[in-house]
Amino acid sequence: MSVSATVAPPSSQTGHRTLITVCVILATLMQTLDTTIVNVALPYIQGSLAASPDQINWTLTSYIAAAAIMTPPIGWFAARFGSKPLFLISLVGFTISSMLCGAAQSLTEIVVFRAFQGVFGASIVPLSQATILDIYPPEERSQALAAWVLGVVVGPVLGPTLGGYLTDFYNWRWVFYINLPVGILAITGLWLLLNDSEHKQGIRFDWTGFVALGVSLGALQLMLDRGEVKNWFGSTEIIVYAVLCGLGFYLFIVHMFMADSPLIPPRILRDLNFVAGLVMIFAVGMLILATAALLAPYLQELSGRSVVDAGLLLAPRGAGTMAGVLLAGRLSNRVDPRLLMLVGVVMICATLWEMTGWTPDIDTWSFSRNSIIQGFGLGLVFTPLQVVAFATLPPELRTDGTALFSLLRNLGLAIGVSAVSVVLTEATQVEHAQLSTYVTAFNPNLQRGGADIFWSLANPAGIAALNAEVTRQSMIIAYVDDFKLLFIVSLLMLPLLLLMRRPKETSGNATTVSE
Repeated sequence: MSVSATVAPPSSQTGHRTLITVCVILATLMQTLDTTIVNVALPYIQGSLAASPDQINWTLTSYIAAAAIMTPPIGWFAARFGSKPLFLISLVGFTISSMLCGAAQSLTEIVVFRAFQGVFGASIVPLSQATILDIYPPEERSQALAAWVLGVVVGPVLGPTLGGYLTDFYNWRWVFYINLPVGILAITGLWLLLNDSEHKQGIRFDWTGFVALGVSLGALQLMLDRGEVKNWFGSTEIIVYAVLCGLGFYLFIVHMFMADSPLIPPRILRDLNFVAGLVMIFAVGMLILATAALLAPYLQELSGRSVVDAGLLLAPRGAGTMAGVLLAGRLSNRVDPRLLMLVGVVMICATLWEMTGWTPDIDTWSFSRNSIIQGFGLGLVFTPLQVVAFATLPPELRTDGTALFSLLRNLGLAIGVSAVSVVLTEATQVEHAQLSTYVTAFNPNLQRGGADIFWSLANPAGIAALNAEVTRQSMIIAYVDDFKLLFIVSLLMLPLLLLMRRPKETSGNATTVSE
């Protein structure tokens, strides 16, 4: 259902491709930055708008839910109105919404404007990826995708750092205003350089599929975002979200295979490379943000490192990812991309397994070495995955494919963070209850080495100190459980490589596969 964008005349194709790629990367970077840059500024926004912690979280929920709902129909919009108009409208809308978020004077305003950001921003990454796939021949796609992937990877990594800097030195409103110059550059460049493709008149929009999938995705995002606050399935609100999610998804699947013109064409699922790629990008999405979400509090709360030191220790992971992306982009045409992904997955598995043996007194070198290797492994997986997944997909399905790819990556990000949060909370409580059974006046370990003085069970201060230490030890074990969970997720990616076939590059858009 999608339509490909094309570039200007062949005589200036190389220059146009480069400039379009730069504009596309700027657009991608602007959108991916907003996935994390706002998190740092939330306390300041809360104080400025006099909102409660539960209320201010809606600024994140509205953005995520709106983006999830508007991602699936991107293929239809591109086919009906053309890729270039849709791209430009998305960028203009996202930039204006960012300015409105920065100028918001009430909680209601910023929640509504953040929802508009999600609506317009949903199509930016899929259209960016589709544009890269369309304007480059097969033999050049791996390096072009490597450059584009940097925007996808660097955005979430730079978000907290840039957000903290802008908030500390200027104002939280600049977290949104920073999108203006980037948006103007991207809009101007794509308006001048990108030619539109033909678009189809009179094609019907699948409202039934859109509503069913929209309800399912919206309910899922609300459940994941508010589950921890509402005590998950102990809350009627979360149960309602879960029922709506399951019912909506069931209706969407049934409708997709029965409708004449479904929102997502079922034949896209016949491509084994693409389907395996969807599952793998979901797993990669879980690993990218969930690991970072665990390591920041681990370093600050358990290791006792400052915010600055924690930020510096997390930086090598991003550097390793960028190095892996660049190397994979150069090697994808010379080496079997499945082999690169295999090496990357093995590196991820090895580092996550090593993390299951960590204690809070881990030294800086060991932590940095592990982070660099893990980031490098993610980089080796990310770029070849884009190449293999789309190598055999027909050009007319690329925009639908990139939309699904973006949707599964975002779902992986959301579900990964929620999963590790649930495991951390539940495991801490369970381990605390188990360890507490050993805290008695008859335990000899509590009667020597000064423990009977500092952790005296005879006074409230000693009991409080002992309880704090039990909680700390419980959290250490809970983090290990989370690292084990992520290790299992990374291990499950290995069988997916067996389902993929290596692409053979041929002339034009035709691509075949080999064993």
